[in-house]
Amino acid sequence: MRQSSLSGIVLLAALAAAGVVSWASGPQAAQPQLPRPNILWITSEDNGPELGAYGDAYATTPSLDRLAARGFRYRTVWSNGPVCAASRTALILGVYPESTGGEHMRSYVPLPGDMRLYPALLRDAGYYTTNSAKADYNYGNTGTVWDEQSNTAHYRNRPPGQPFFAVFNSTVTHESQIRTRPHKAVHDPAGVTVPAYMPDVPVVRQDWAQYYDRITEMDTFVGLRLAELDADGLAGDTIVMYFGDHGSGMPRSKRFPYDSGLRVPLIVYVPPKYQHLIPVEARVPGAEVTRLVSFVDFAPTLLSLAGVAPPAWMQGHAFLGPHMVPAPGFIFGFRGRMDERYDLSRSVRDARYVYIRNYMPHRPWGQHVGYMFETPATATWKRMYDEGRLNATQRAFWEPKPHEELYDLDADRWQVDNLAESPAHAAALARLREALDAHQRRTRDVGLLPEYMLHRDPQITPYALREDRSRYDFERVQTMARQAADARVPLDDIRPMLADSDPAVRYWAATGVVIRGRDAVAAARADLVRLLGDGDPGPRIAAAEGLARFGSAAERDRAIARLVADSDPVRHGEFAALLAAYSLNQVTDLPAAVRDAIDALPATPADAGRTRRQREEYLPRLKAAIRNDVR
Repeated sequence: MRQSSLSGIVLLAALAAAGVVSWASGPQAAQPQLPRPNILWITSEDNGPELGAYGDAYATTPSLDRLAARGFRYRTVWSNGPVCAASRTALILGVYPESTGGEHMRSYVPLPGDMRLYPALLRDAGYYTTNSAKADYNYGNTGTVWDEQSNTAHYRNRPPGQPFFAVFNSTVTHESQIRTRPHKAVHDPAGVTVPAYMPDVPVVRQDWAQYYDRITEMDTFVGLRLAELDADGLAGDTIVMYFGDHGSGMPRSKRFPYDSGLRVPLIVYVPPKYQHLIPVEARVPGAEVTRLVSFVDFAPTLLSLAGVAPPAWMQGHAFLGPHMVPAPGFIFGFRGRMDERYDLSRSVRDARYVYIRNYMPHRPWGQHVGYMFETPATATWKRMYDEGRLNATQRAFWEPKPHEELYDLDADRWQVDNLAESPAHAAALARLREALDAHQRRTRDVGLLPEYMLHRDPQITPYALREDRSRYDFERVQTMARQAADARVPLDDIRPMLADSDPAVRYWAATGVVIRGRDAVAAARADLVRLLGDGDPGPRIAAAEGLARFGSAAERDRAIARLVADSDPVRHGEFAALLAAYSLNQVTDLPAAVRDAIDALPATPADAGRTRRQREEYLPRLKAAIRNDVR
């Protein structure tokens, strides 16, 4: 028997002899009846597992390394979503955002009345819950969630004897902090390992080195929180979990459904008296646990640690506590609208491979998201692409995507060698492809619908919409979306769907024509012209983009006028307007009169309610992109 197991048993026996705990009887191993543990979460923004504890020799992270040495770490953890609001949307509910409509960056969808965020459930269970102070999730009707949520929120404010769940969030690793200048480098940029997909130039090295500097600052923050816990005499009663909220803030990490955008560190320390709440392989100090974990699992795990059975509507699975379930074979990621730019990708990984399906392969990964381009490395990388100074691997980020991507993480750390066409990897491709299909069927992925459809009827939530087959024929929409995105599917199989009775099917059929380019638009010209008068925004916007980019002069003028008209958020709603303006931005050489017309459109009306960020930022960014011909 290992020494750590012996010490845990001795401790529990001593506690039982003192009357502090009792022992459960029955055929299973004895279980102590202990006070519920406190739970402390320490989170950090925009950082993956670039820590010493994860084998990164360039990192300087003594506090986290010590925590991992005392506790255990999970090898493979995904945030589900690769950007803050999307990742925390999975985290806060234990339901995949693809099921609730919460995948888009700050879309603020409503939830069914019987779904509640996990801090509220912990409050019901008697926990004092505090958040200092990040609360960035895409739900708009969440009610009272925390006992305290502010920069000064603290478990010290709880009533005496009450167990607590407390979150302390560090922002020093955020994307915005790796590009602030001036900055004195602590980590030598010469020691940076530049990813194969990026150019190895001084600006890129500087941003990566500064990222590591910020990680060291974050590590200091972690050390202070742990020292505070110890000073309060609570370390022996508190389960500590540290994790990042998604991959690094560097381009092709944050916002992208690769392992580099989704993989985060997760380090856990459980005091000796609560060792029965963790798997056996985690009971050796410094252990690495190979179970696959993702953010959707965190909410049921917290409830399990608190002794509460997770509600049936949670889609995640507890990986600690008495309600722990067997490990999954796969974990899943997603990409929807990132700020002002629409995209749609889904990813899945097992212990070795990552598979990505791109539903909009005609959109480059490197679309001009204004906030992302504030990072010097991003702008430099794009400028070098425009100047023809990149190799094929580095150019791929700025060019149309493949419909499918498959990467072997054992052999290809940076995910640059796409094996989707490799006969030797056909079995792995088929396995992950089917895993993703099955996941989308289980979740009834509403991300396959244009975003405006999720907000169309205020009387039905997107989650309820997905369950109403008369409103959402998932199977037909999924089939059409897959066929549209796969250019190997003949146009003749796509064209009949342009007249389908379902507007979501018509939308994907028209998108499929655009994906196939100029010749397909010419072949389907009459159908697309007819769709310019469609009663639903999605099909007519997709058709208009195709004709505006590839049609005759007369068709182009008519299609551009259609997109300008649909970009009015007062007449058509903010999300249809966002889609139309985004599609118009794909059209080159717009006349000055069109740019002026877009500038003159009204802002999103103030009574749009939950969508302040779109009203103030996203549509104006698209207007600026149209005016400046940036895409």
